[in-house]
Amino acid sequence: MDLKLLSKQVSDLSKEVGKLILAERQGFNSTNIETKGKNDFVTHVDKMAEEAIIKSLKGFLPEAGIIAEESGKDEKEHFNWIIDPLDGTTNFIHGIPTFCVSIALKHDSEIVLGVVYEINGDECFSAIKDGGSFLNGEKISVTNTKQLPNALIATGFPYTKFDLIEPYMATFKEMVEKSRGVRRLGSAAADLAYVACGRFDGFFEYGLNAWDVAAGSLIVIEAGGMVTDFKESTNYLWGGEIIATNNKTHLETSKIISSHFF
Repeated sequence: MDLKLLSKQVSDLSKEVGKLILAERQGFNSTNIETKGKNDFVTHVDKMAEEAIIKSLKGFLPEAGIIAEESGKDEKEHFNWIIDPLDGTTNFIHGIPTFCVSIALKHDSEIVLGVVYEINGDECFSAIKDGGSFLNGEKISVTNTKQLPNALIATGFPYTKFDLIEPYMATFKEMVEKSRGVRRLGSAAADLAYVACGRFDGFFEYGLNAWDVAAGSLIVIEAGGMVTDFKESTNYLWGGEIIATNNKTHLETSKIISSHFF
């Protein structure tokens, strides 16, 4: 398998689907929204984009299964695509310009390819295992920030899982006090991509799914960063929580989070 070729194919596909999503946004009617749960929305655009992605991916790698936000799971033994056709649906609904296409390929237990296309900025982030990370074809890397007081941190506010709101808010407060600032974009895929290219020094969030982080986590790692769950273990893909940093600020960040959550 040629992962470089596959990465280019997936990048081109993400851009094509991104154009369709942007075109749909122009005449979008907010009445065409379904609710999967409290503050958890899906539109016809999510479904249309996912169908287009799956159709093409099956042509790229017929033996691969599918793990997708809207379609669910059709897993195969070794290779599986992990897809979020529109990460940042709430932003899309409200016309806030940060939403992404996120596509990853998992081989057995590890992610070997990741593409995040931030649609409004026309920025395609990509990585393959042991091959580095790129933004529109140019190599990228995480920041060299060594201490948390000099770091800009991203997060995602809880929007469905409120049982951990108190430790989260305590963590948020301490992060605000001890870092250069905290930002919330509303798209975990974009947050991770921005850590990889050095716009953020770190990112943390809980209540996530595999399709939110699969592609972005590889892009961070291949850009020289570090990715763990809140316990500094490797269960960030399925465990619903993630810390991604430039590596140098990881220990400080994880200590603050663990002091409130555990």
